[in-house]
Amino acid sequence: MHDSQRFSFTERIDSFGRSVIMPYLPLTLSINSNSVEVVALLDTGASVNVLPYELGLQLGAIWEEQTVQVQLSGNLGRSEARGLALTATVAQFSPILLVFAWTQARDAPIILGHMNFFAEFNVCFYRHEMAFEIQPRVR
Repeated sequence: MHDSQRFSFTERIDSFGRSVIMPYLPLTLSINSNSVEVVALLDTGASVNVLPYELGLQLGAIWEEQTVQVQLSGNLGRSEARGLALTATVAQFSPILLVFAWTQARDAPIILGHMNFFAEFNVCFYRHEMAFEIQPRVR
């Protein structure tokens, strides 16, 4: 892919103590003057981006000020979530606006899903090479 950046899959230990290797992407999330470096799971099965509650607070977001309610599904289906727009910087690419379902679930991972991460980046997975490549959308 032209003008792309390649990343390695990351090994983590799941809640059952098993080793899992998944595509985690390092990025910086910002709102106003607050920024935090995170590692987020690229999830092609996720409809939306998901941000855990504590991380939103760390960025200075105020739950009561977020008025757009978001319905989550799957393991997070019972958790309340609200829309939160953040600036994201990935590698050397220009910052982009990503919208997250900011959930009150305390154990939620940071997830990058179809709305709107995969709308902003092309992603190519090389599972046998334990790598993935991302390329920003051409504007």
